[in-house]
Amino acid sequence: MDQYIEVNGIRMRYRVEGRGDWLVLIHGVGGRLEQWDQFVSLLGGGYRTLRFDQRGMGETSKPEGPYRVDDFVADAHALMEAVGAERCVLAGVSLGALVAQGYALAHPGKLDKLILLAGIAGRTDEEKRRVQERLSIVAEGIPGQHFENSVDRWFTDEFRARHPEIIAAYAASNRKNDPKAYAAAYAVLANTDFADRLHEIKVPTLIVTGEHDKGSNPRMAHFMHDRIAGSQVHILPRLRHSLLIEGPRQVLDVVEPFLRA
Repeated sequence: MDQYIEVNGIRMRYRVEGRGDWLVLIHGVGGRLEQWDQFVSLLGGGYRTLRFDQRGMGETSKPEGPYRVDDFVADAHALMEAVGAERCVLAGVSLGALVAQGYALAHPGKLDKLILLAGIAGRTDEEKRRVQERLSIVAEGIPGQHFENSVDRWFTDEFRARHPEIIAAYAASNRKNDPKAYAAAYAVLANTDFADRLHEIKVPTLIVTGEHDKGSNPRMAHFMHDRIAGSQVHILPRLRHSLLIEGPRQVLDVVEPFLRA
């Protein structure tokens, strides 16, 4: 059941399910807590999951930007404090993985483990140029245009051919985003990089990305792995950026052993 709470001057939508140790899940840019539906369903019992709509997205308030990664970290922290999640495993995907990195740096004593799915770090000059091009498209404020331009980067050709109804549903959801809030959130994804601080992360960390993800590519995954001591890295065959939608079972197959270890 969805619940709402006032934190940091915004009204956040969140959902708590299950029992056991806390597992906090942070969605990607332009997404909402439903991005984790398949993952949570497959996960089964044994964990108490907390997921929520980040500021500017879903049914959470959409204050005027600019946003900073610290805003997203502070929102997650305030919500976790409010629901009593004193310690947790923290997982994030895409923008959520960036927020999770920021959280691990700001509140290391709160985390038992860290999971970074399709995460960003150490962009090259060419990768910076490309993400700034995408940011300029988002900043134009045409609802849905970024999704339409990115669908082939996010989903494999085979998945798009087999599941046009899923692609259509996500396109419709993307068109509902507030253009200014979406741009403010995307700017955080485009302009934030914790490359120089990754060595400070000391909690056990799992890094996962798709073999053919162009934006959060395997090179970045190995870059993070090389800088986070004791981390694990898994590159999922064939998948692109939308790991949780196209390959939730593959994701869980590497996440579950990490959670149990």
